[in-house]
Amino acid sequence: MTAGVEDVVAREAPRVLGALVRRHGSPEDCEDALQEALLAAVERWPREGLPDDPRAWLLTVARRRLVDAVRSGSARRRREERDARTGPGEVLDPFAPDRAGRDGTLATLLLCADPALSRASQVALTLRVVSGLSTAQVAAAFFVPERTMGRRLARAKETLRAARAASPDLPARAGVVTPERLGAVRQVLSVVFTEGYTCSSGEALTDVRLADEAVRLARELHAAVPDDTETAGLLALLLLTHARVAARTDARGDLVPLAEQDRTRWDAALVAEGVGLVERALVRGPVGPFQLQAAIAAVHAEAAAWEATDWPQILVLYRMLVALAPDPPARLGLAVAAAEAGSPQDGLDVVTGLLEDPGLARGHRVHAVHGQLLAAAGDHAAAVAALERAAALATSVPEQRHLHRLVARERAAAGE
Repeated sequence: MTAGVEDVVAREAPRVLGALVRRHGSPEDCEDALQEALLAAVERWPREGLPDDPRAWLLTVARRRLVDAVRSGSARRRREERDARTGPGEVLDPFAPDRAGRDGTLATLLLCADPALSRASQVALTLRVVSGLSTAQVAAAFFVPERTMGRRLARAKETLRAARAASPDLPARAGVVTPERLGAVRQVLSVVFTEGYTCSSGEALTDVRLADEAVRLARELHAAVPDDTETAGLLALLLLTHARVAARTDARGDLVPLAEQDRTRWDAALVAEGVGLVERALVRGPVGPFQLQAAIAAVHAEAAAWEATDWPQILVLYRMLVALAPDPPARLGLAVAAAEAGSPQDGLDVVTGLLEDPGLARGHRVHAVHGQLLAAAGDHAAAVAALERAAALATSVPEQRHLHRLVARERAAAGE
């Protein structure tokens, strides 16, 4: 396959898949049809040349394959049952201009965020169906074998098929954006970005591909619902966080904490865009968790150095965030802000309560924050124990290395 054909196929495949799923509803059938269309393109385009409209060409071929499948067996029965429910006169043009945009991204995101699916399945299906990642690529993002991910995706598709059969007026198919489903999409994109920005395990700190894809989809979502202030907050948060990616590692690939980052390496354009988004969102509607997280990121972005950070303002924002959404990252952030705005003991008072939560205590981050606050309070021996616990629980190699460096520093401070 020539480079030109490969680039076109990679660019158009997820858009065609999204259009097919929006129109026909079954991700599994649509994926099969798209694969056949891609095989035909790989075979014919190098010989015949690229068509004037590659996307339309792929869509036409894939639709023909779907028609062939619909005429046989169970696929035909499913289509007849669906037509009986929706009416034979209904025609959905997946490329028609609408709130979802020309390629139906929003409708497909909504489909993948079906409440019948677990959050992990929603994320995996979004990466496979919307982003066009292969099963192997999705498996790599979750650090599981390809066969395991294949089974997980198959179960998700079957669950989705059953949910759509039980609810023919599914909001994603009708193009109706409900608050519940839109909220699920935001959460899915946040999870995708977080996994890309800080890989939960493996040798690399960041999977830029995943982070970039989450930003792209957040832009699509914001363009589709521009008046939704929480979606604007999500996009702002992702932009402001992603702006730091170049400064997060040194030449050896080791983690550089926020306090030590060279802020001249932050992406100024992304910072400006993110700050503008959150400033406009905060004055327009009810304040939600993503807007507050974006506001915190904006305060960090506007500080010339760690020491110049407006910690009292960040503390106020974290208190508001915890009141709205008391999840572990928010509570850990509150501990850090309390320590920076007040004293290390203020932060330790917050973390002590978190350590009593068995679920949180199984993760490395609470122990890492605990250890660093103990170090700031001058209890270096206790800091060593907490940081060693964090390093033992961490599954990301760059984070492990960083924690081991902190352990060595505290051992030296403790005179060991």
